[in-house]
Amino acid sequence: MQGKGLITIVAIVLGLICLNELLPTWYASKIEKQATAIAGDNPEKYQKEITRLSKDTLNLGFTKLYYTKAKDKEMKLGLDLKGGINVLLEINQRDLVNDLTNYSTNPVLIEALNKTDEVQKNSTRPYIDNFFEQFDAVNKAKGTNLKLADPELFGNTTLTEVKYNTPDEQVKAIVRRKIDASVGTAFEVIRTRIDKLGAIQPNVQRVPGTARISVEMPGMKDIDKVKKMLQTSAKLQFWEVQQAPEVYPYFETVAAMIAAKGDSMGVAKNVNLTNILQKGKSMNQSAVGSVKLSDTAVVNKILNSKVAQSLRPANIKYTQFMWGYKPEATDEESLVLYAIRGNINQKAPVDGAVETANIGYDELSRVVVDMQMDSKGAKEWKTLTEKNVGKPVAVTLDGRVYTAPNVVNAIPNGRTQISGNFSQEEAKELVDVLGAGKLPAGAKVVQATVVGPSLGQESIDAGLMSFMIAFAIIIVYIIFYYGGAGVYAVIAMIINLFYIFGIMDSGDFTLTLPGIAGIVLTMAVAVDTNVIIYERTKEELFAGKSIREAYKDGFKHALSAIIDGHTTTFLTAVVLFFFGTGPIKGFALTLMIGVAMTLFTSVLLSRVMIFSRLNKGKGLSVWTPATKNLFRNTWIDFIGKRKYTYIFSAVLTVACIISIATHGFKYGIDFTGGRNYVVRFDRDVKAEDVENKLAALFKTEDGKNSSVEAKTFGNSNQLKISTDYLIEDESLKADQIIEQKLYEGLKSELPAGTTLRDFKSADKEHAGIISSEKVGPSVADDIKVHGLYAVLGALGIIFIYILLRFRKWQFSLGAVAALFHDAVIILGAYSLLHKYMPFNMEINQDFIAAILTVLGYSINDTVIVFDRIREYLREKKSLTLAGLFDDSISSTLGRTFNTSFTTILVILAIFIFGGDNLRGFMFAMLIGIGFGTYSSIFVASAIAYDFLKKGKEDEVHGKSTTNKEVLASK
Repeated sequence: MQGKGLITIVAIVLGLICLNELLPTWYASKIEKQATAIAGDNPEKYQKEITRLSKDTLNLGFTKLYYTKAKDKEMKLGLDLKGGINVLLEINQRDLVNDLTNYSTNPVLIEALNKTDEVQKNSTRPYIDNFFEQFDAVNKAKGTNLKLADPELFGNTTLTEVKYNTPDEQVKAIVRRKIDASVGTAFEVIRTRIDKLGAIQPNVQRVPGTARISVEMPGMKDIDKVKKMLQTSAKLQFWEVQQAPEVYPYFETVAAMIAAKGDSMGVAKNVNLTNILQKGKSMNQSAVGSVKLSDTAVVNKILNSKVAQSLRPANIKYTQFMWGYKPEATDEESLVLYAIRGNINQKAPVDGAVETANIGYDELSRVVVDMQMDSKGAKEWKTLTEKNVGKPVAVTLDGRVYTAPNVVNAIPNGRTQISGNFSQEEAKELVDVLGAGKLPAGAKVVQATVVGPSLGQESIDAGLMSFMIAFAIIIVYIIFYYGGAGVYAVIAMIINLFYIFGIMDSGDFTLTLPGIAGIVLTMAVAVDTNVIIYERTKEELFAGKSIREAYKDGFKHALSAIIDGHTTTFLTAVVLFFFGTGPIKGFALTLMIGVAMTLFTSVLLSRVMIFSRLNKGKGLSVWTPATKNLFRNTWIDFIGKRKYTYIFSAVLTVACIISIATHGFKYGIDFTGGRNYVVRFDRDVKAEDVENKLAALFKTEDGKNSSVEAKTFGNSNQLKISTDYLIEDESLKADQIIEQKLYEGLKSELPAGTTLRDFKSADKEHAGIISSEKVGPSVADDIKVHGLYAVLGALGIIFIYILLRFRKWQFSLGAVAALFHDAVIILGAYSLLHKYMPFNMEINQDFIAAILTVLGYSINDTVIVFDRIREYLREKKSLTLAGLFDDSISSTLGRTFNTSFTTILVILAIFIFGGDNLRGFMFAMLIGIGFGTYSSIFVASAIAYDFLKKGKEDEVHGKSTTNKEVLASK
């Protein structure tokens, strides 16, 4: 065999590389199992054992393994397998534009920014592109003819590159470059903060073409701490403070207005604002109110309402009302309210400017944070303190007041101190944030997924279980069907799996639960490859060829169909990878690697192994007594029966379309935005009762109920709770409010003594939230658009590929019609059944991945049939077109059955044993594989036949019952 030596060398080298990459994972796992065996569930003892065992070294000759080094190099597990948090941060680009314009108050700029904010809610374009478009539109509508280089816009001291005569296009390029650099700065700051958190194997990436940063931290447990650390912009500012005598006349005016217009302010008319502001016990002289924690939302509604804004007198027109950082030590149930003296552009007198920050202690031994400002900040601080001797000055971080002491003397050296009733841990967090540097603009979490560690372990167990069962099914079936040749197929698959894991590890890729599903699906692709080869080999043997010649021609004739099938599957995976996000990328990546490795192991390496045996004069069976003649003489008049299948498919398609139009779908939060929580209880609960309890709590400002849905998720003691409450609010505070309401609504169903902290971080011993997910509206729009692009892109690529490979548009038309047929039936099934099935049947990005995978499989099946038709078109000139199609389809029935049967068995194994998160995904696959097999024969081939025969008349017959039709017509 040509190239035998090269293939062997490549296989050995690749194997050694994979072995070297996987050894650290094996060694780290070995050490951790030893520590667990000694320490049990005691975390302190476990850590001591890890420290002790870390001193050991394993010398393998070609490499030495240490635990700490092995832990750094072990295979990364996604948070769905390890627990942890995945967040998508978005840097506020409006803040960046404001910074570059030096906080200009130009009305054209402000209007353009406001319009951009609205447009951006339903746009997938970069913010800055939409801004420039809106600016041009506003500029033209107002007839102002402003240039971007105007001093009131980007022609200021902040952007020295912009001169008074710089053309607009050049200014746009400069601004885009500056914003990209600012996002790059934010990326570095975020990465530094994560290092300070001590996260193990974090994955931090910029999302190309956006101002978003993806952060994944497997194993992290303190979710609130992580979110706070990532979202805090570290925007440290120093402001003048307005005291009660300046503000209270305004409060009295607002209080009087509530009695008349409370409804339009979002509160009841009997609300007494003055009393609310004085309910708290601790109120220092710098503050204007002390409010019970339960009343802070009411105060925010009132002061932020349009009515209250319109009542502001000139002296507080730009005043910002800010809350204290946390309750005072003397009153833990209240927050202090401050009135911060603002200005037209709301730029602080001293902004940022911190060079160093350290933990210190004041004269009463209380924890404080000592800071040293840079030279510019020191000058501004000196000016501010000189101006406000005897008056309070507020120190704020991200819109929260940490302290507001009276200035005794001017401070000339840039030294200052923040005191805020800190604990040692809180002070350390603040020092870490300030030390990592400030973000160039505010950041918000627009998408987040949180998986508890217990659920992560359950996912690993479920994933491994489904993997082992699926692999066992494949081994038993392929050896049963193909005998000795099946053994070589299994060996090739084992090597294939070894390569996949090795490549994943060497590429530092993350293994996720959908990734495991991708690997299992890869095994189905590998089975398909071997089935094609062995079925062709059987045909050659039945034709009377020797065993060696039969295998030689079997590999030769199967190659075209294998390449076509692998290419279409690979192209589908590529589309998924580029348009998918998060776990879907993991699925697509493993599928791409798996398809490539299957081509190498099942075609090239398997051939080397088989011919090494044959060249020694040994035989190699390609069947067993029970399977030798299965499908051998099977022949069916598929083309003659196509009218019946057309009717069946048409009725089914129309029924599905009607269901879609009338019943619609259950959309996941991926597409609508919102929050999901999977809550586990210590006993069975009724979803309907829980839903009713929560619906009363999740009410909007106007008193209307927000959408709340509770549905059994897997076991009857688990619920998946979805809500769009506060959907537009992506702050950490909103997350905490919703978690508090969930806790209140579910408290009666939880074990006695369950605290909010226990509820938010459930484990095997506690009931509560085991996973959560948040998707902001803007991200949901992006996912929807990318999902649509993915489906259209896959169909377009497949159409073009089939056209190029088969040179006839009729084949492309048949293939795409079959794919459309499959997609509509899957959508129809989800429309009809989503209310009744005990597992998730939402239309989300996982569903899009399933649809695309089904399309890839279906086209692979179709290509096999088309490849045989193309072959017969060249070789069987005497047949009628109908007979030729029937012979082609009948001759591939063995391959079609074996591939579909094994694939369905594999998917069933994942569906049953793979865990709740994968059931909806696998259900779509089950329907798709079944109808994909059907459509390859009864839709794609039938349509290709009808369009190929147009204008032609069959004159000579093969083994086709259409012979009767032709005779009758003569």
